[in-house]
Amino acid sequence: MAHQLPPLRCSRCATEFPVDSLVWLCPCGGVLDVADFGAKLPSRSELATRPATLWRYAESLPVPELPQVSLGEGMTPVVPAVGLPDARVKLEYLSPTLSFKDRGAVMLATLAHLLGVRRLIADSSGNAGTALSAYAARIGIPCEIYVPASTSPGKLGQMRAHGANVHLIEGNREDAARAAKVAAEAPDASYASHMFHPYFLHGTKTFAFELWEQGMPDTVVLPVGHGTLLLGAYLGFRELLAQGLIPKLPTIIGVQSANCAPLATAADAGAPGPATITPIPTKAEGIAIAEPARGEAILAAVADTGGTILGVTDDQVLKARTELAAAGFYVEPTSAVCWAAITAARTATAPTTPSWTTATPHLTTPNLTLALSGAGLKSPN
Repeated sequence: MAHQLPPLRCSRCATEFPVDSLVWLCPCGGVLDVADFGAKLPSRSELATRPATLWRYAESLPVPELPQVSLGEGMTPVVPAVGLPDARVKLEYLSPTLSFKDRGAVMLATLAHLLGVRRLIADSSGNAGTALSAYAARIGIPCEIYVPASTSPGKLGQMRAHGANVHLIEGNREDAARAAKVAAEAPDASYASHMFHPYFLHGTKTFAFELWEQGMPDTVVLPVGHGTLLLGAYLGFRELLAQGLIPKLPTIIGVQSANCAPLATAADAGAPGPATITPIPTKAEGIAIAEPARGEAILAAVADTGGTILGVTDDQVLKARTELAAAGFYVEPTSAVCWAAITAARTATAPTTPSWTTATPHLTTPNLTLALSGAGLKSPN
C-alpha cells in the first residue's frame, strides 16, 4: 500500500489541510501540527537489523525513505564529555551538512519530491538554509534562501556551493523571514520553513529515538531559537512514553543567548508566551530569534518535563567554545550555549533567578546529555 502523507491540523482552531495544499500557516494565524499520525517504533530486535540512519524508524516518520534524497542522516554518536565524566555529548554536528537541521530538511525535501514542487523558498540564520540547499540539490529542485546580511561567511559559502540562490537581507532574522514569506507567495514556490512546517519536527524527533537506543538520560540540554530540535525531541520523548518504552520524560533544559532571549525571559516571569524583546547582536547567531513561531509550545514542552529555559552571555559562550575545542569538540558558538549553562550551574556562577534555580539541580545530575548542534567551521570566528 502506498505511503499515506498525514494531513496538517491547526493548533488553534483544529482546521485540517491536506499536505499537498502547501499551506504552512492557518488563515486564523495558528501554526500547524501533523494530524492523527499513528507513529510506532519497531522493537529493539528489529532495529538491530536496520541501517544506522534515522530511516531505521520508518514506521514513525510521515514520509517514506527515498534513497535518491537521503544523505545517510541520523544516528550521530554519543560520547563522554571530557572533564565531566557523568555527562555525555551527542555530536549532531557530524550530520551530513554539519548540523542537526539535516534531520528535518530531509523530511521537507522528500515531501517536495513526492509532491512535485518546482521551487523551494526558505529563510534561515544559516544551518537550516545549508541543509535545505543540500537536499534540494540532491533532487534537482531550485532553492532560494533568505538570510540576514550578517550571516557567517562559512554558511553562505556552503549554501552557494550547493547551488542555492542566497538573498542577503539587511536587518535581523525576522526581517529575513518576512522577505521569504513574500517570495513564497509566487504560484510555483513552496515555503519550506523549518519552524512552520510540522513535518520538519518529525525528522528532529529521531534525536530522541536515538537517545533511547544509546542510553536515555535524566536531563537533556538543547540550544533554543525557533526550537525545532527541542520540540522535535519533546515529540519523540512523548511518543516513546506513549508506547511504554520509557518510564518518564527526561527533563529538557533549553538555552538561549542572553542577548536574544524571549523564551528565557518568559520562563523567568512564568509567562506562557515569549517575551517582547529588543534583540542585541550575539555570537550565537543560530538561535538569535526574537519572535519564535512556536514559542508557546516550547515553553509548554519544557514545563511538561519539569525543565525551563535559560540565557547565557556571549562571554560565557565564547569561553565554553574554547573549552569544548580543548576537549576535541570544534563547534559553532550556538552549540556552546549548552556547555556554558552546564558550567555555570556546576561552578556556582549561575544567576539566582527562578529559571536558574529550577535548572541547576538538573544541570548537575549524574545522567545528563547535551547536544552539540553545529560544526565550528560554519562560524570560525
